[in-house]
Amino acid sequence: MTDTPGWASPGSAPSDGQETGASGPADAAGRPDAAPPADQSGEQPQGPGVKWSKEQPPPGQWSAPAGAPVPGQAAPPPPPGPGWDGRPAAGHGPGGYSGPGVYGAWGAGWGSPPPAAKPGVIPLRPLGVGEILDGTVSTMRTHWRSVLGISLVVAVLTEIIVFLMQHLVLDSGASNQVLNDPNATPGELGRAMRDSLLDSGTVFVISMVGTIMATGLLATVISRAVLGKPVTTGEAWRDARPQVLKLFGLVFLLLLICLGIIALGALPGIIVAATTSPVGGTALASLGSLAAFVPALWLWIRFSLASPALMLEKQGLRKAMSRSAKLIRGSWWRIFGLQLLAWIIALIVSVIIAIPFFVMAMIFSGYSMADLLNGTPDLSWTFLIISGIGAVIGSMITLPITAGVTVLLYIDQRIRREALDLDLARAAGVQGYGSGAPASGS
Repeated sequence: MTDTPGWASPGSAPSDGQETGASGPADAAGRPDAAPPADQSGEQPQGPGVKWSKEQPPPGQWSAPAGAPVPGQAAPPPPPGPGWDGRPAAGHGPGGYSGPGVYGAWGAGWGSPPPAAKPGVIPLRPLGVGEILDGTVSTMRTHWRSVLGISLVVAVLTEIIVFLMQHLVLDSGASNQVLNDPNATPGELGRAMRDSLLDSGTVFVISMVGTIMATGLLATVISRAVLGKPVTTGEAWRDARPQVLKLFGLVFLLLLICLGIIALGALPGIIVAATTSPVGGTALASLGSLAAFVPALWLWIRFSLASPALMLEKQGLRKAMSRSAKLIRGSWWRIFGLQLLAWIIALIVSVIIAIPFFVMAMIFSGYSMADLLNGTPDLSWTFLIISGIGAVIGSMITLPITAGVTVLLYIDQRIRREALDLDLARAAGVQGYGSGAPASGS
């Protein structure tokens, strides 16, 4: 976003997980030393009613400040400004915490931290899992026209490509028939397994491309929702249009890296299948692909924040990928867990949406479940259209979920590492944020 200073590239901002130290040793200045109670003659009181422990706390820790409340009365609110011992509040002096963001100033003082400013769909502080999911759903609910409009375009294009690949390039129905045929030869089974894996891999890759595209195009909408500012589909497109070609380049580069690693793992099996044993080669290729999937997944998560970095910071390909790697450093498992959770939620939602359309497609086309399991080669247009509508609606709902989680993870990581909450508060017009005073929206 060009009108938001928080989205500008921070340059040498401390994004590599450096943490500032905690507050230093306590200063006893201004605190009178506490001495054991004594009478005027210097002797300690005796008697069964008064018993003093042999181990007393160090002097100066239990002395009450001036104006301490009398037992039985309600404690007055803490005074503003310096602490009770005369030192500046934690986080604002040489001995205080000076970490990123306004919340680094709390935790060592007497009071609790003030409520986080929330100009938009998320509070401006490090986010939890529930807050990321809630911010995603709130964005879909608040800006549903822009979100669903962009997602619908991406979903339609994705489903058209999947349909053309499955029915014009790949022959999934014939592969299913061969796999269900008990009289098939080993060579036919090997080719059918290869075609089935290729079909599933193609659908997965196309889905990943659609997810990255939706994430990039929805980044502007989600970032405006964080600031509590409205945005139309036209405004989001005008903001994203200069970076669309770079976004396509990013998608191509990420797929080239990850698929190249998986292809290298499957290469020995492919050679064996082409020269000696198709079945053994297919099995070896499958095992090699699974082994290579681990480093490919690691790289995919490492660069998963490159899409919002590219669109919001207006970076190039290399800079966006390096920004993603820098933000995720030290947080790979957290990012992976949240991304996996978003994918599971999206999968459940898409299945719930697809089941009614699948049932309607079978009813109107006259197919039974046995026909579909046996791999009917020629599906009717009625079945394809109805099931395709269900797939488009499912993708239109689930794409904003995965995109919203990715963009909010990007914002969360920058809040944690670069104090982006201060820039966002200024861009949203929050008064007094970061100054120690309670924040208020303008």
